[in-house]
Amino acid sequence: FGFENNGRERMENGLSSTGDVQLDNAVNQWLRFDKNLLTAELVRSLVTEGAVEELRKCFGSRMEFGTAGLRAAMGPGTACMNDLTIIQTTQGLCSYLEQCFGDALKARGVVVGYDARSHPPSGGGSKRFAQLAAAVLTSRGVPVHLFSDITPTPFVPFTVSHLGLCAGVMVTASHNPKQDNGYKVYWENGAQIVPPHDQGISAAIQTNLEPWPDSWNTDCLTHCPLLKDPYLDTNTHYYRTIQQHCHYRDINKKSEVKIVHTSVHGVGHRFVQSAFEAFDLRPPYAVEEQKDPDPEFPTVKYPNPEEGKGVLTLSFALAEREGASIVLANDPDADRLAIAEKPSGDQWRVFSGNELGALLGWWVFRCWKLTNAEPSAVKSVYMLASTVSSKILRAIALKEGFHFEETLTGFKWMGNRARELLDQNKTVLFAFEEAIGYMCSSAVLDKDGVSAAAIAGEMTSYLATKNTTLSQQLSAVYEEYGYHISKNSYFICHDQEVIRSLFQRLRHYGNEDNDQDAVSYPSECGGFAITAVRDLTTGYDSTQRDQKAVLPTSTSSQMITFTFSNGGVATMRTSGTEPKIKYYTELCAAPGNSDVGVLQKELDDLVSAIVENFFQPIKNNLLPKPE
Repeated sequence: FGFENNGRERMENGLSSTGDVQLDNAVNQWLRFDKNLLTAELVRSLVTEGAVEELRKCFGSRMEFGTAGLRAAMGPGTACMNDLTIIQTTQGLCSYLEQCFGDALKARGVVVGYDARSHPPSGGGSKRFAQLAAAVLTSRGVPVHLFSDITPTPFVPFTVSHLGLCAGVMVTASHNPKQDNGYKVYWENGAQIVPPHDQGISAAIQTNLEPWPDSWNTDCLTHCPLLKDPYLDTNTHYYRTIQQHCHYRDINKKSEVKIVHTSVHGVGHRFVQSAFEAFDLRPPYAVEEQKDPDPEFPTVKYPNPEEGKGVLTLSFALAEREGASIVLANDPDADRLAIAEKPSGDQWRVFSGNELGALLGWWVFRCWKLTNAEPSAVKSVYMLASTVSSKILRAIALKEGFHFEETLTGFKWMGNRARELLDQNKTVLFAFEEAIGYMCSSAVLDKDGVSAAAIAGEMTSYLATKNTTLSQQLSAVYEEYGYHISKNSYFICHDQEVIRSLFQRLRHYGNEDNDQDAVSYPSECGGFAITAVRDLTTGYDSTQRDQKAVLPTSTSSQMITFTFSNGGVATMRTSGTEPKIKYYTELCAAPGNSDVGVLQKELDDLVSAIVENFFQPIKNNLLPKPE
């Protein structure tokens, strides 16, 4: 490692000598820039110990903008979330905003919010990161609306739109493991950033790596005239806005439906309680062990209600004690919503994201019709869903006369498309993605688990007056518009080369030489004939005359969709924030075909064929979804 006799002297000068010039330069630059004593000492200790591999993990790469920002583990180094990378990121963001908005940036400003995550070993955490972001921005004369307390993610895009700001930053890792944190960016339109803004910010970060003179100075925030607290104003106007989606206040006031809510150690408790109050709904019972924010997430293995019953064990127990039939669960930053139901004498049913999309889509459209009797008004109504989500909204749209559009995966695409439609004086009623994300109000152009919880509460109360459960209503939706049976899951894979080889094999199926010019997708899978292929990594779509995909493509992520002759659709894609290969499958039936058992078996057989034929060659490198 090259230290020996002069090792201590070199360390005191902040010098690294690993034999890797690029790594040495990254470490030495870090030690020059980092004023966080904890992370700086962690790096020095790694250098002293000769922990080259650990140093490579920390400094071998720099975080890249993915799902509208950054997400990584907290700790030292350019590959992690920490004080210095937050400063560098915000300097890049600020520089890019200055390029885009000029003097308007200093007139309009930026909002910054944060969740409850923390990381004592590195002195990092969401509040600390938010304060550093505010310090960077105000040091350049930019007004900052910094929330004085934890807040749900949807409050940030709401504030951007409500106050007419240039941008918003939310410090959160959503449902990721406790060691992670993230930095999500919203544009002036209230939606998450999309290209070219992500590339522009990334480039600006690279040219602003050295901390500006006052970037570390969070003490200046105490009496900074550029700093405002939007907490009370946003709360007031947010709940006033979502009240417009309350249609059965009299029923809500009288409802005896008992509902349990868990925030899974996140920020959601107080905000969902307030949302229920805004709808005059009976307050939900709170899971005491998970009610208050706790960055350790002590009662769950994964703080993600999308994982199902394992996260909801305490909720079910409370519901049994209180005689409640409904459980609502938010993820830690309260932008997602899961729902479970236990009708009398039955077992708990955790609805899938697609099933909730069907229920909420049906309900939101039904409520819209209450106040829009003019038949022609429906021609201006839109609903959106991501391309890997159920097509149930398309079936409803075809029968009811409104428009349905699909977008790329992620609410950044749906939010931006919603803004385009709103700017054309269209009505965007609803958007959803199968990963339990729902936009039930165009006041927030992102998924919002707070408003969705209140709207789900009202839907449940209304159905109770008809002696109808959520499960029964879901069946009624499928009976009317056609059954849409889906089955989604994932494999965990930490080796990017293995992931790349899987998708390349699908693009060169049966071609052992893997010739890059000899594209050949599979024509069948375990006896199921494939009739169409769409590859949004390469831009190929066999259904188009020119074989070019209509939806935007991205070479930085993997995504292939297969359509089968039996009407089944299967999409395989990589995650932008986790080491996962995800697959999504759906089988759609025409209205009146209610033999669900036959449909489910056919879908199960199709999924088995996909796993056996497409994943088999790399199975030894995969870990299954945890139970």
